[in-house]
Amino acid sequence: MSNFPSDGSEPLRPSDHASAPNEPEREPRTPTSPRLGVVGWLRWGWRQLTSMRTALVLLLLLAIAAIPGSIVPQRSADPNGVVQWRTDNPDLFPILDRLQLFDVYTSAWFSAIYLLLFISLIGCVIPRTKHHWKAMRARPPRTPARLSRLDDHLERRVALAPGADAEAEAVAAVDLAEQELRRGRYRVERYDRSGVASVSAERGYARETGNLIFHASLVGVLIAVGAGGGLTYTGQTVIVEGSTFVNSLGLGYTSFSPGRFVDRESLPPYTVTLDSFDVSYFPIGDTGQGQPGDFAAHVTTREPDEEPQEETIRVNHPLEIGGDRVYLMGNGYAPVLTIRDADGEVVRSEPVAFLPQDDNLTSLGVIKVADGLEEQLGLVGFFYPTTGVLETGAYTSVHAALLNPILTLDVYVGDLGIDDGTPRSVYTLDTTDMDQLTGRGTDVESLELTPGQSVDLPDGLGSVTFEDATLTGTPDVVPRFVSLSIHHDAGVVWVLIFAITAVLGLLAALFVPRRRMWVKATVRGDELLLEYAGLARGEDPAIAAAVTDLATRHSGMLPGVIDEDETARRTPADVD
Repeated sequence: MSNFPSDGSEPLRPSDHASAPNEPEREPRTPTSPRLGVVGWLRWGWRQLTSMRTALVLLLLLAIAAIPGSIVPQRSADPNGVVQWRTDNPDLFPILDRLQLFDVYTSAWFSAIYLLLFISLIGCVIPRTKHHWKAMRARPPRTPARLSRLDDHLERRVALAPGADAEAEAVAAVDLAEQELRRGRYRVERYDRSGVASVSAERGYARETGNLIFHASLVGVLIAVGAGGGLTYTGQTVIVEGSTFVNSLGLGYTSFSPGRFVDRESLPPYTVTLDSFDVSYFPIGDTGQGQPGDFAAHVTTREPDEEPQEETIRVNHPLEIGGDRVYLMGNGYAPVLTIRDADGEVVRSEPVAFLPQDDNLTSLGVIKVADGLEEQLGLVGFFYPTTGVLETGAYTSVHAALLNPILTLDVYVGDLGIDDGTPRSVYTLDTTDMDQLTGRGTDVESLELTPGQSVDLPDGLGSVTFEDATLTGTPDVVPRFVSLSIHHDAGVVWVLIFAITAVLGLLAALFVPRRRMWVKATVRGDELLLEYAGLARGEDPAIAAAVTDLATRHSGMLPGVIDEDETARRTPADVD
């Protein structure tokens, strides 16, 4: 009797199959995908974002996005460098500024990558952690019925003593295997039945644990960097020998860059007094003449309710105080200049930091006198610690040590541009609304002074004196100054902790093997058939050696094991 329908169609084919005989031609159907809808698209997007592939891509993008921060000066770390970059590149600066390349680490695009990576890692870690927790609590899998199908498989036969209980011997043999596996730090589970005893073992969960620790530590690093950045501040200050820095925003800093969560009114209270600055130079005539050998800023620190402490700050050896780190960044000379009016009254008398322009400390400085004279006065000067003369007749410094100091000054009068409240750098002089009275382009030569000398200012404005600082107790004729950088990084300890745990987790994920092992004893007449098998979960080139080693150690504990060449290696009589 035929099983086919009477109309000649085949029941195992769909009615619209192309090769069906005597079927009328039908319109081809275009496959359509189901519509996802809003929820479906959101679910799809979430799965894509929380995939490990996306996390790796975002991590790579974050590394690439950080590159401009190491090429272009950043406002948070080097505000003066940004100002100088703007001066050197006036046409390109507005374009880069719109792209937020001078604020890379707080820019919208960098923050977007940062947050997406943060969400992606959390979305990867949490589900995998739940799955891993369930896997760790689950029993090792049942012993496969046919271990011989596994690639890494060995067999041994054990001759039973006459009258021995075969099933009891099988159980005893597997008991020994279970003990051996436990010594190898395996989780074991017994699966015995009539005529067959077996143990299933599993180990290597530390591999996935390390993987999760690694990714969780990356999340921790992101949190520590993000939260720590909001509580971090950096600042710069200049201290002249004998003066004191106070850790207060209104008193001590020349520039200050706080995080968004920093309380500017609650900085750690402490003071740093520069007692002396020691520097040694290679003498003239020696190889590397003028090069510094060592810098040492000797300071006295004070904190509330504590005794003053004498400390030394060196390059790469910062001072730690009040949770801050104080780094020695630079140094130079600070000539003490006294400005007097036409009646001889002192208008200003204080050291002025001159910024080094070369390795021999040819230094540039600016003095601004807003009040006390008939007009606002600006002085731009060069200080030469050891004066030499170029072929053009211009002065230069030939050595950084204070051997033959000379100070030259150009005088400007007019509007300093500070009356309207616009902030101005103390190290630059805007001469747009000022008249030059001395120096190049005028009929009057620049003022030239040596320590202890006074000269008159043009147009009867008064006089300027280059003071000999030794008369006021300073060890040098010209005091030294140091440039200090103060850093407070609230997240650095946590970043270090998470970085260490990430490395440890990565090592575990790379080098801990994940494997399963089975030992089964089956009664075969007057013999026991022992089977050893292993299965690697991932890359494990040592799995075959592990199975062989287990078989060797375990079978060595049993009497009556028969080698593959049918020769008895050990017999019950040998044991007795």
